Amino acid sequence: MTKNWLITGASSGLGRGLTEKLLARGDGVVATLRRPGALDDLRKQYSGQLEVVTCELTNVDAIRAAVAQAFAAFARVDVVVSNAGYGLFGAAEELDDTQIARQIETNLTGSIQLIRAVIPRLRKQGGGRIVQVSSEGGRIGYPAFSIYHATKWGIEGFVEAAAQEVAPFGIDFVIMEPGPTRTNFGAGLDRAAPMRVYDDTPVGEIRRALDGGYFDFADAAKTVDAMIAAIDSPAPPLRLALGKSAYESIRASLTKQLGSLEAQKEIALSVMERG
Repeated sequence: MTKNWLITGASSGLGRGLTEKLLARGDGVVATLRRPGALDDLRKQYSGQLEVVTCELTNVDAIRAAVAQAFAAFARVDVVVSNAGYGLFGAAEELDDTQIARQIETNLTGSIQLIRAVIPRLRKQGGGRIVQVSSEGGRIGYPAFSIYHATKWGIEGFVEAAAQEVAPFGIDFVIMEPGPTRTNFGAGLDRAAPMRVYDDTPVGEIRRALDGGYFDFADAAKTVDAMIAAIDSPAPPLRLALGKSAYESIRASLTKQLGSLEAQKEIALSVMERG
């Protein structure tokens, strides 16, 4: 059975990969992007299946208009993929106020407003699935990505709460957590002006790793296939780690956190009121 999708940030990367594979199997897609013309080739090939909408995630009115257009294009939208976003790189004190505000407005506030806009429509149609593309950075932290992590940890917390709110209406969520993946994410990084004082710190190490490409990347096409398989399944997990780095880093972080929490048990329980 074919599905209808709304996908944000579809001009490149995982969003483009999802759009291509879904169209190829016969699904309908409303794709949003910031650069008009980026999907012209697909529009020609899939004129009856693809609707392209220009949308800037920092503009709430544009988000709501794009959602309205998506639900007008199809009688039903089965899956909404909140994918649009980018990375901001720099030590906390290197970043300027404009960079911080734009990162939060795009990755966090924009994703929240998209989800808020689709919930009443999904509820009215009797259900649907919302997919939030996060990253391994939604559960771990690297130096020089502090604001990026703030947005990803933030959106994951929002989704975990919202999922409980809308479950009675047949709406569920999946959070995708890819690690480093062979896309254009690195090329699209917004970088702060570097301060030399950080050259010999973990920030400098990460900067050199980025510039040298010293990462173990996941395959983008395989990542898209895994995402689609999970979304198509009747009961996907709330969170799905994708890639060796994501699995190993998240597992190590959770194991460390659990050990630390267990060591605090006596202190934690000692503050309880006693009747």
